[in-house]
Amino acid sequence: MPSKEPPRRRVPSPARRPSARPALRRSRPAQRSTPRPIRLGSPRPRLRLVSLGLTLVMLAFVVRLLQVQAVDASAYAAKAEKDRYFSHKLTAERGEITDRAGIALATSVDAYDITADPQLFTPKESKAPDAPEQAAALLAPILGKDVSELAKKLGTPKSRYTVLARRQTPQVWNQIKDLKGVFAEKARADKHKGGSGANVLLGVFQEPSSKRVYPNGDLAAGILGYVNGEGRGGGGVESMLDKALAGQDGQITYAQSGGRRVPTAGSREVPAVPGSDIELTIDRDIQWAAQQAIAEQVKKSKADRGYVMVQNTQTGEVLAMANAPGFDPNDLSQANSAAMGNAALQDAYEPGSTAKVMSMAAVLEEKAATPATHVVVPNRLHRGDRLFKDDIDHPTWNLTLNGVLSKSSNIGTILATGQLGKTQPAANQVLYSYLRKFGLGSPSGLGYPGETPGILAKPQDWSTSQQYTIPFGQGLSLSAMQAASVYSTIANGGVRVEPTLIRGTKGPDGRFTPAAAPKKTRVVSEATAKTLATMLESVVDDEEGTGTRARIPGYRVAGKTGTANRVDPELGRYKGYTASFAGFAPADQPRITVYCAIQNPTKGSYFGGQICGPIYQKVMEFALKTLQVAPTGSTPARLPVTFEPGE
Repeated sequence: MPSKEPPRRRVPSPARRPSARPALRRSRPAQRSTPRPIRLGSPRPRLRLVSLGLTLVMLAFVVRLLQVQAVDASAYAAKAEKDRYFSHKLTAERGEITDRAGIALATSVDAYDITADPQLFTPKESKAPDAPEQAAALLAPILGKDVSELAKKLGTPKSRYTVLARRQTPQVWNQIKDLKGVFAEKARADKHKGGSGANVLLGVFQEPSSKRVYPNGDLAAGILGYVNGEGRGGGGVESMLDKALAGQDGQITYAQSGGRRVPTAGSREVPAVPGSDIELTIDRDIQWAAQQAIAEQVKKSKADRGYVMVQNTQTGEVLAMANAPGFDPNDLSQANSAAMGNAALQDAYEPGSTAKVMSMAAVLEEKAATPATHVVVPNRLHRGDRLFKDDIDHPTWNLTLNGVLSKSSNIGTILATGQLGKTQPAANQVLYSYLRKFGLGSPSGLGYPGETPGILAKPQDWSTSQQYTIPFGQGLSLSAMQAASVYSTIANGGVRVEPTLIRGTKGPDGRFTPAAAPKKTRVVSEATAKTLATMLESVVDDEEGTGTRARIPGYRVAGKTGTANRVDPELGRYKGYTASFAGFAPADQPRITVYCAIQNPTKGSYFGGQICGPIYQKVMEFALKTLQVAPTGSTPARLPVTFEPGE
């Protein structure tokens, strides 16, 4: 019997998704292939590749960062410092030089150093291919510089700093600043119109500085000297005391950008220390009187040069030191190089008869003679290899020793100094010792640059003729300062006080420090000095004396004339004369010494009493009145000049 199968359960087929586009489907042909399923690729390989790339890039950044921050950190920091920070010197204010009353003879005023940053003149920064040349052409007329020189400085490669001109006046900087403003405005307008905006003066700047000024022009220029282009003393006191005057420079460092200071970046500054003020012993008014007098006479006599010294006999202080011709330190471009020194200290010349006072001092101190000693003076005297004479022909003179000095007899001086020793060599040795004590053959003690010690050979080296010429001032050389010091020694009772030119210094703190006391040396006794002063009065007061033109009404005057053969520095032989006059007043209570010398007068008289006597009189009278030195009112002792045979 057949078994009955259970009825099959009808399983419904899966429902079909209705077609989104039935109409389109109906349009397709009946025969179609089964579509191939699309499978998405795995993203992991690509992610790995991208991650690897990013990792390499980051690693490169990290390595570079480590190199910059750690390995080469100091080098990059230094480079950044160099490019960003700028340092320059802060010039210390130079101290003043004043006279004894505090009147400025040399001072400093505000000025500017004109500087530039050459990097800002490159085509990239200035937007002009020839910026250095354009800027140089604009600046040269204002700065008084050569165009090519400025262009070279502005075009210096890889430089950030150059000085175009030092110590320019505020007016000069104002001109440049105005010009910069004009070009800056043009650059802005050009850039607004789409142009390059070139500005060829962008990199020009200023730094505060100072300029040396001499308010009195050429007054005391030989003493003061000058300041050179580097701001250092180039001569005179400016050079002698340059370190004290200059002070100590400082320095400032600050950040900059585009050639301009960044005010918010801070700065490092070491302040400058101002120089000390120097007070001289010079009296400005006496200096002026001396300078006017000597300049006028040098011009009138058509001489090479001349000098006047004024000294306080008791302290050794130099009250005036005048040279002619001189120069104006404010404008060295117009100065004659031959006149830029201090001839009163640097010229060595044979003094002539003004040196006879030292011979007489030796004779009196050694008691070889007295002022009344009789000296028979012939018209000619044969000694050694020469025949000696006086300035004028004369019959035999019967003179006292005082008369020998009063009439300035060369022959009488030879005869008198011959009594200093039993032999001529012995007499030479004695005379030499006195000449040295008076300061000849050594610097005066001022410490002035270039000062001459003079020329004084040792007695064993004196030639045959020098044994007899040195007593009356030929065959040896000295400076005007040494000559004045000789007469100050006599005026000071026989005590030589080293000359001084510096009275003291005033530091930045305002404290005044006096100069060290000068060295004092006794040369002759007080009695000898007084006798010599009386004998020197005869030169001026006695009608037979050679210095009558040096008289000053109301004052007793002691002095001595000099007329020496002059050694021409170019030819090296005697040519022309040196005229001189030296003395002090009041003769009985000396206060002031004045010495005058004129080299190679070629017009009019060449005798010292004729051309230097009046200068002495004019300067001495002015100095006495300026210092308010009253006449003593005493009557001079009149020593005999001549004697009668048989007395």
